Amino acid sequence: MRKSIKIGQKVFKFKKDALAYYKAILNSYNFGESLNDSDYEAIVDLLSYDYFNSLAADEASEEENRELLEMDENNADENQESISIIDVQVARVQFNTKCFEVFFNDDTSEYISYIILINNKKYDPEKLFYTACRNSVHLDIHLVKQGYFDSYSVKGQVKCQETGILSKWTELVVDHRQPNTFSIIVDRFKEVKNTDLETIEYASNDQNQIIFKDDNLTQSFKAYHKSKANLRVVRKECNSSRIAMARVKKTAKDLTIK
Repeated sequence: MRKSIKIGQKVFKFKKDALAYYKAILNSYNFGESLNDSDYEAIVDLLSYDYFNSLAADEASEEENRELLEMDENNADENQESISIIDVQVARVQFNTKCFEVFFNDDTSEYISYIILINNKKYDPEKLFYTACRNSVHLDIHLVKQGYFDSYSVKGQVKCQETGILSKWTELVVDHRQPNTFSIIVDRFKEVKNTDLETIEYASNDQNQIIFKDDNLTQSFKAYHKSKANLRVVRKECNSSRIAMARVKKTAKDLTIK
């Protein structure tokens, strides 16, 4: 029997109904407009839906669900400096199309696709591990970007290291240079540590992010990533793939985690 989809308090009988609901929200705004309160909450619920379905068992009881939510609320109260969403806007992306852009209180933002989030199936061991690795180095990546701005910012703008275009914070992302893309770093780490993905345990932090339950594993990946990552601060629209690039040595322009 086909299961209904519950996102926040809203229940959709079919996936297509959920897709139509979020498409209607997206198309009701012009580029650069912030969502109203109810639509904002719908997007926040959608982001929570993505993480919750990756962590909770398919047949989790209501009591288990309630315990998870209470744990998240308690952790948020204990950490007043946690990263949180402050705004959601409709952004202009490639080919003049629309997408949601989520802004956080640490001056970062992220494009999201409601289609990907709704279609996202339960995380498999590979995807869980990759996501936990990504979340392990989130702060390190943020500090690299902050350090670049602290060193080179002129009136709130720095040069994109790919194009040389002066850009604002929200127009830039931190990119891993090939050949050591983030995916490659994760794969090599698994090989070096001879990791059995089936035995890894996960938890949820106070930002409702997937993290390793074992902090030693988190610290081990952070150290490995620090030793391998060659980073650049580039504009979001830059094509970060460099398929034809062979293995390269670190250059003076590469940014490293301090």
